Amino acid sequence: MHTDAAIIGVGQSAYTRRPEPGQSTATFIRDAVVAALADAAIDARDIDGMAVASFSLAPDAGVDLAWKLGLSLRWLIQDTNGGSSAMNMLGHAVRAVESGAAAAILVIGGDATGLGGYAKVAANFNTVTQLHLAPLGHGGPNGVYALVTSRQMKKYGLEKSDYGQLAIAQRAWAAHNPYAVYREAMTMADYLAAPMVADPLSRYDCVPVVAGAQAIVVTHPDRCPRGRAPVRMRAHRASFNYDNQEGDGLQTGISTFAAELWQAAGVQPSDVDVASIYDDYPTMVLAQANDLGLIEGNDLARFARRDIGERRFPLNTWGGMLSAGQPADRRGASTAYRRRCCSCSTAPARGR
Repeated sequence: MHTDAAIIGVGQSAYTRRPEPGQSTATFIRDAVVAALADAAIDARDIDGMAVASFSLAPDAGVDLAWKLGLSLRWLIQDTNGGSSAMNMLGHAVRAVESGAAAAILVIGGDATGLGGYAKVAANFNTVTQLHLAPLGHGGPNGVYALVTSRQMKKYGLEKSDYGQLAIAQRAWAAHNPYAVYREAMTMADYLAAPMVADPLSRYDCVPVVAGAQAIVVTHPDRCPRGRAPVRMRAHRASFNYDNQEGDGLQTGISTFAAELWQAAGVQPSDVDVASIYDDYPTMVLAQANDLGLIEGNDLARFARRDIGERRFPLNTWGGMLSAGQPADRRGASTAYRRRCCSCSTAPARGR
């Protein structure tokens, strides 16, 4: 069943590993918003709602950003939940349009922390990280996800090269994305020879932090520019803290609602032709794909080697964050498409 709200415009700023003087969170967001409004063929004066997520917007808040963008709003949210922010904001925006709380909403995510700034964010992500991980010199999330990856390898019989299949495939897709920060072809030899970061994670298993921003316009589908089809959402579900941080990290909140999601969407995992899945680390792509039911028989190794390695299943066709880059912690999503889209969201572990 379709909703009465749709995405009619998208915009993105340039992505860069190292911001230049004069580039800031505000300038990257500005560029993304201007592009999204142009793509939607809508005037800024018609925007009456805004959702924003950013680690580096402070000391400004969402209301300050709205003022700088020249927006007068009647609906406003600011999401600070990291990787789940994008899908969370999208869900709120869709419901706001459906309920009449706003007619046209900008959903924005952007950051320009710089590599040093991101290190501070990682060390102070929450009180658990501050008090129990940072004092150990854990070096950010890489060490935590190295433990999850090791556990996943042991449980499902995965090899290091299985994760390389995903990194290599996404790099090939990134070659077609002019915004991706890494577009050069990658071979399995390149992947396996990469410097170790936190065993078993090497360089190409870890998402590169970039400065940049993205924006979308959510409104009634009838406002979509002529000659284009609006992106309608068939279903949306979310889960936060589903296991109270007591699980083994090999499942995500998606596992709690996958069956309900597919039923609401009116399709099944076998109907999916292409998917976009949150990819801060390859291990989390496989975990979410498995929770969604996209991996037959829970055979993660076969999925990586055959479906991804042989390009039978298009996954993260924009290159994913592993090649395109991740503005701090702001591009969180798991979405599966079959002409129309079915979306779901789950919050990554925070300080597990």
